[in-house]
Amino acid sequence: MTVASQRLTASGVGSSSRPRRRLTAPGLPWILPALVLSVGLIYYCIAYTGYISTLNWDGASPDKISVGAQNYLNIARDPIFWRAIWHTVAFFVVTFVVQTVLGVVFAVIMHSRIRLAVLYKVVVFVPVVLAPAIMAPVFRQIFAADGQLNWLLAHVGLGFLAQPWIGQESTALPVIMVITIWQWTGLTFVLYYAAMSQIDQSLLEAARIDGAGNLRTLVSIIWPSLRGTTVALAILGAIGALKTFDVPWLVTIAGPNNATQFLGTYIYQMTIQLAHVGYGAALSIVLLVIALAMAIVLQLVGREDGGGRAGRAARRREREGR
Repeated sequence: MTVASQRLTASGVGSSSRPRRRLTAPGLPWILPALVLSVGLIYYCIAYTGYISTLNWDGASPDKISVGAQNYLNIARDPIFWRAIWHTVAFFVVTFVVQTVLGVVFAVIMHSRIRLAVLYKVVVFVPVVLAPAIMAPVFRQIFAADGQLNWLLAHVGLGFLAQPWIGQESTALPVIMVITIWQWTGLTFVLYYAAMSQIDQSLLEAARIDGAGNLRTLVSIIWPSLRGTTVALAILGAIGALKTFDVPWLVTIAGPNNATQFLGTYIYQMTIQLAHVGYGAALSIVLLVIALAMAIVLQLVGREDGGGRAGRAARRREREGR
């Protein structure tokens, strides 16, 4: 017997009496609580909501009448639902575009080494941490017919622009957009500011050596480098627009005449105020499907755009190498 075989025999390797290891995932005990929470609570609630969406039920009565897909058919014919969808689309487009522009502009300004930059960062970010329930009475007072905005317009010679901003259909939704932009531009600014900090400074220096001005550098170098952040903000903005509830409900109560009705406020009205729990559950499932679809589409669009730019850059380098 060789020395190697003696060592293997002494250590128990190769013997039939050795204990067998159980094939278990080493990290399972660590992820088990999150797994139980996700599967046992979140997905169970989604499945239960899907079951309730097939019922005609007020949420309290023991009698649950099964109606199958009737609630979904009613949603397809519901004009308030489609109006809420239109409000969501318009709300997302306007708020996302304005917040993106303001966030990039503020981030560029803060990177230009201005004085008191820390103070400006705090001022821009403060609205993000303020609860909408605290600010809602303030905005209701500002945009009221006898509020501070109309008072200011009257004292600067623009009294002809004064109007009941949250009391008429034509201006109620723009007011909600303005409040949301004021609230969330700080978050957009912080993300863009962090993304700009990761840009290779040699690229900016090379652009300046080549004679590129500030605007050209922003358009050709800085903005393309922010594509990943922009896609992430677009996904968050789309999902946030679908879930919008607090500002339109606290400021205008989804009115007047459903002028600021969103899916979140409509679900609340149907489920809590009118006790149409089955219909509200169906609206919740539709909201979930739309949110997932929008997130997937935006993510795919971002990947395809990034892949196309990477491919074009690779082909350009190949041609230059030749």
